[in-house]
Amino acid sequence: MIRYDALDALPVRGALPALHEALDTHGTAVLVAPPGTGKTTLVPPVLAGLLGGGPARRVVVAEPRRIAARAAARRMAWLLGEKVGGRVGYTVRGERIVGRQTRVEVVTTGVLLQRLQRDQELPEVDAVVLDECHERHLDADTSAAFLWDVRETLRPELRLVAASATTDAEGWSRLLGGAPVVEADGVSHPVEVVWAPPARPVRPPHGMRVDPAQLAHVASVVRRALAERSGDVLCFLPGVGEIARVAGRLGDLDGVDVLQVHGRAPAAVQDAVLVPGERRRVVLATSVAESSLTVPGVRVVVDSGLAREPRVDHARGLSALTTVRASQAAGRQRAGRAGREAPGAVYRCWDRAEEARLPRFPAPEIKVADLTAFALQAACWGDPDASGLALLDPPPAGAMAAARAALSAVGAVDAQGRATGRGLTLSRLGLHPRLGRALLDTSGAGAEVVALLSEEAPREYGDDLAAAVREARRGGDGYSGRWRSEVRRLRSALGEAQHPSAPGGGPSPADGGREAGGARGEADNSVDRVAGLVAALAFPERVARLDGGSYLMTSGTRADLPLNSPLRGCPWIAVAVADRPVGKGHARVQLGAAVDEDLARLAGAALLEEREEVRWADGDVVARRVERLGAVELAVRPLAAAEPALVRRALLDGLRQEGLTLLRWSADAAALRQRLAFVRLHHGQPWPEVSDEALFARVDEWLEPELGRARRRADLTRIDAGAALGRLLPWASGEAGRLDELAPERVTVPSGSRIRVDYTDPERPVLAVKLQEMFGLQESPSLAGVPLLVHLLSPAGRPAAVTADLASFWRDGYTGVRAELRGRYPKHPWPEDPAAAEPTRHTNARLRR
Repeated sequence: MIRYDALDALPVRGALPALHEALDTHGTAVLVAPPGTGKTTLVPPVLAGLLGGGPARRVVVAEPRRIAARAAARRMAWLLGEKVGGRVGYTVRGERIVGRQTRVEVVTTGVLLQRLQRDQELPEVDAVVLDECHERHLDADTSAAFLWDVRETLRPELRLVAASATTDAEGWSRLLGGAPVVEADGVSHPVEVVWAPPARPVRPPHGMRVDPAQLAHVASVVRRALAERSGDVLCFLPGVGEIARVAGRLGDLDGVDVLQVHGRAPAAVQDAVLVPGERRRVVLATSVAESSLTVPGVRVVVDSGLAREPRVDHARGLSALTTVRASQAAGRQRAGRAGREAPGAVYRCWDRAEEARLPRFPAPEIKVADLTAFALQAACWGDPDASGLALLDPPPAGAMAAARAALSAVGAVDAQGRATGRGLTLSRLGLHPRLGRALLDTSGAGAEVVALLSEEAPREYGDDLAAAVREARRGGDGYSGRWRSEVRRLRSALGEAQHPSAPGGGPSPADGGREAGGARGEADNSVDRVAGLVAALAFPERVARLDGGSYLMTSGTRADLPLNSPLRGCPWIAVAVADRPVGKGHARVQLGAAVDEDLARLAGAALLEEREEVRWADGDVVARRVERLGAVELAVRPLAAAEPALVRRALLDGLRQEGLTLLRWSADAAALRQRLAFVRLHHGQPWPEVSDEALFARVDEWLEPELGRARRRADLTRIDAGAALGRLLPWASGEAGRLDELAPERVTVPSGSRIRVDYTDPERPVLAVKLQEMFGLQESPSLAGVPLLVHLLSPAGRPAAVTADLASFWRDGYTGVRAELRGRYPKHPWPEDPAAAEPTRHTNARLRR
């Protein structure tokens, strides 16, 4: 029996006429409805004609999470007075409850993508509702793009609704061809906001780490909320670890049940939260509880203000979740949970002043996540670079390039990025392409290991992948049941994918499929061998060899194992899961398996190469023949006769690293370089630039053929840099002959001496000369119009004065110098009028003779 009383209480009913009009007119609509209005549970049955009359239609509702899909289906079935599997059903990974009469089917966005790839027309589907599109999950964005493509090219009658409580309505409207925006009134129950910042500053989150003081504060706010308010408390935390730690701090609550809800919790636990409890409850949840489901009895929300988002370190090939500040949109969603059934309150564990600094919306996954699976979806859709897809945000070029490289390595795409038959097979497995490759190439023997990697094993299983599989086999916890279900699903999916009618079914010989299958035959009875094989096949760039106190991956990244890891000391490991702690240069292994060198070579065949390496290392040219597995050296032999071009490149690297001082710079050569720098600065072309950068850029012009004959460091030290530098002078124009005129090595001073000019500073060359040799000179000497800086020396050759204006010095400065030095050097002339005196380089005695 239809529960009309509950239906009539849903505020979204008021927006249904506008929604019908939008779909009848445009075929698309953006529905913005605050939490608790019934957009998820009332709109789909109405569109299907199950409520309020109208034509019978088949409606697919796409939810971002399994828990939300199951909850939405059960709520809709309850409103219709039915059980799930009748006119309302659901399909999530590993679970399908539908019947012949099903008209509304709730699916996860991942399931929807699988269906679109199998049959783009979505036969017998009349309308698709993309729920909670504000969360910007990658599968949801991809589904929306594919559905718009289907509507534009194949099925213009297909109705599309993008629905959310908080979203970029204008952006989604543009994306769906100018779809009308329909807004529903919010729930009438008010939600009071209580600001509850920590009394003392807490450290901001770093990577996966959350300051324990922050979690202690959240637990104290939960206790405060229980004391100040009635009803159940829903507390939002970023992850499973934080939920466990806060639960530990609340374990002594009397008469209160503390429940933990997250994506890794068993379905039975997740579903139990959606049923009213006999006692008061505190529900600790991740963002899975933000959308699409009502936790009955909740009147209070405690919001930690934290969330988890994916991040990819493309340089190191590592993907991980990181803790971030939750967006304003997420905060509104979370707060709305408190007002679903009655007036409520939200306790926000941060200062009110911080609110305006929070991001408006969550970071779209397409901007921050690993795009390998997305790139495969796009390639299988026929748009390898995704340029033709209707996306709110384009995929970053660097992330797409990394994704295409990963797909190419497993044989999923060809050189043009188009999906191969193998790629189509991988796309049908419902796995990340890396894990799909491992499942395919082990012919199903690795299903248990792949299931464990796809379902994120509990931390207490440890970091040894094989041991974790054994733990899952033993059962005894909620995770093992989900794991067994996923193993069955994978084996079934593999059978379907490898059916002769499926294009490209089966391993690719070019990608090592045959060899992997053969290795699998030897490893059927060894979970250790299979675990290593799966990890190595899925992540060949993370195969690592023990090197000193850490492991060197084939990608070039170093990784560390925990001190108590059973894998420590293994010569080779394959790293399945790793992250890089903030501020650390090495990755941290979270899950890995022991392998041997033969398996490493097998899995990383595409990275295996043998080549001549000639490079500058340890201050000289090193020539050797090296067999490598990526960055890992397997075998090294000296190379007697290296290719000259490689030697030349190594010598140039040495010059860049250690500088041109490796050449032989005589005093004359150094002086020539300084003179050229002076002329270049003050006269420009055609005089050459002689900085290190400029000389490196023209090395072919001035350092050949000497460099071509050099084979090692010692040869460089024998090259006369001055003679080589002379080749850069402008000989062709005839200007080279003016060098001695523009920048002479020496100048003649009044005494007749020829004194060397110091061009160390090209802005102002220096002439260091004994004071007596400059008597009678009224004007400072200059070169190329640049006055020299004259260092007037004492008879002992020590600086007595510095001037660029001799006339001024004779007039104003000489008297003081004469008074100071005349008594110290009585044998030298110190006339009262130096401007009129005879210059000399001799003593008074010589002068008298």
